[in-house]
Amino acid sequence: MTQTRAVFYVSDGTGITTETLGHTLLTQFPNTKFVSERIPFVDSEQRAREVVEEIKKVGAEHETRPIVVNTCMDPAIGEILASSGALMLDIIEPFMKPLEDELQQPRERRVGAAHSIVDFDKYHQRINAMNFALTYDDGQQINYDDADVILVAVSRAGKTPTCVYLALHYGIRAANYPLTEEDLEHDRIPDRLRKYRDKLFALTIDPVRLSQIRQERRPDSRYADIKTCRSEVAAAEAMFRAERIPTLSTTHKSIEELASKVLSTLNINREMF
Repeated sequence: MTQTRAVFYVSDGTGITTETLGHTLLTQFPNTKFVSERIPFVDSEQRAREVVEEIKKVGAEHETRPIVVNTCMDPAIGEILASSGALMLDIIEPFMKPLEDELQQPRERRVGAAHSIVDFDKYHQRINAMNFALTYDDGQQINYDDADVILVAVSRAGKTPTCVYLALHYGIRAANYPLTEEDLEHDRIPDRLRKYRDKLFALTIDPVRLSQIRQERRPDSRYADIKTCRSEVAAAEAMFRAERIPTLSTTHKSIEELASKVLSTLNINREMF
């Protein structure tokens, strides 16, 4: 029988980092069902006490000891959270003393610094990249001179979400081009893309999965028919092979994995922060 455990991601900031790191740890325990809640902006002792009551209540409901993944910088808040009786996983504290010793300087307790606007140039770069991704989505514009990356794939293969992720997280100017039926009649990339060949990265997808996705968008249509999906995917993959365009399947890949593979394959080195 699968065990259920309550997990709280508690932070004095947005809680995004806390949840990301905690989730990474918990995925290593597939035989346990985790019911999680992110609690951001726990930046006072009073708020910490309120959170403790919530943790105790949920723990009693599940009749198991809750797990708290904590990134609050104030030790006093951490002590209050520990009074809940939960298993405390402090993501930050174990690394601070080794870093202070190595860098020969004390840390500054900066709440929310990981997701604040520290570098305005990088922030605006990401915003501009996001605007670029929206402008050049699904072939709306075809002058790709300023693009860092051009994703090529059949419709609904995952181009847009990957472009948006690249823009928001890395400031990458990512455009995407949907292959049309006319494009797929040939085993070569469309002429309008040829001058940008070094920027191309192809995405493919399992035809059955593609049919399921298209079915949600246009139920019982030729567009969603499995025969159409198989034909389009086969033609697109033949094109990618003939042109030797780097290709990755989106079927079982997360957006994060896709973005990382695109950057590494095209040798684009861009810091996330």
